[in-house]
Amino acid sequence: MKQAVSISLGSSTRDKKVPLTLLGEEITIERTGTDGDVKKATQLYNELDGKVDAFGVGGIDLGMTVAGRYYPLYDAQKLVTGVRQTPVVDGGGLKQTLERGIAQFIEREIGNDVQPKRALVTAGVDRYGSALSFDEAGYETLFGDLGFALGIPIPIRSLRGLRILARILMPIVGHLPLEFLYPTGEKQEQIVPKFGKWYAWATVICGDCLYIKQHMPDRLDGKIIATNTTTAADVEAFRQRGVHYLVTSTPRLEGRSFGTNMMEAALVAIAGKGRPLTTDELQEMLKQLGLKPTIQRLDE
Repeated sequence: MKQAVSISLGSSTRDKKVPLTLLGEEITIERTGTDGDVKKATQLYNELDGKVDAFGVGGIDLGMTVAGRYYPLYDAQKLVTGVRQTPVVDGGGLKQTLERGIAQFIEREIGNDVQPKRALVTAGVDRYGSALSFDEAGYETLFGDLGFALGIPIPIRSLRGLRILARILMPIVGHLPLEFLYPTGEKQEQIVPKFGKWYAWATVICGDCLYIKQHMPDRLDGKIIATNTTTAADVEAFRQRGVHYLVTSTPRLEGRSFGTNMMEAALVAIAGKGRPLTTDELQEMLKQLGLKPTIQRLDE
């Protein structure tokens, strides 16, 4: 049986292990959180190297691709410098493929409910595929990168602005400590409402689930959340706030959706090439599997 493991800097309360059959191959996917412990995460990567078929890097990206340019996050890459045998992915491939059509999926399924066509993307540099998708679908889009990642309450209101921001800031941001960029460990469970005007303005709120939750207001009545990693507790938190629809870019398995890093690691393991897959290879596997986003109404 193939085995794909996501080692995350996130909370261990979100851990899950699920056996699957994909393209006729049996595989176990397992998410292991280290509660923000960088040393523990690094140790696990080194201990499991060569013993599992693929690693997913959870809780942080190894780098981000914006408009064809790759911007590494150097502190994150230190986590896997000791890995020599097992291929490592951070979900970036699925963000550029599976999430590339997220807005078009929403339009096909519930387009009449999305009025006005406004989307808040919490971090466009992290989800450039989603950013392109909403732009091409004709949405007015607000990118919250400066607010959600750096705490600076300045919205970016165009793809051009997002690309300029990436070119100026990402070479600097790439050298910042991990904990400065992304909530880890217990911080992932804390909700501190901020940027209320951004949430209120948008009809669709898109991005990493932890970013969305981190600053969400007490009420999200009628909103559509488009994200990926959701636990049963996350779904209930959205339901209690009045969310209309929850759209997950990755499929729900045993009551939760896994992160793009976990699902991409699963595809790498199944492919058995001993390396990350190219965009074309990922597209072909997604087509064969028939994987597509899922949608769930929460306010019924």
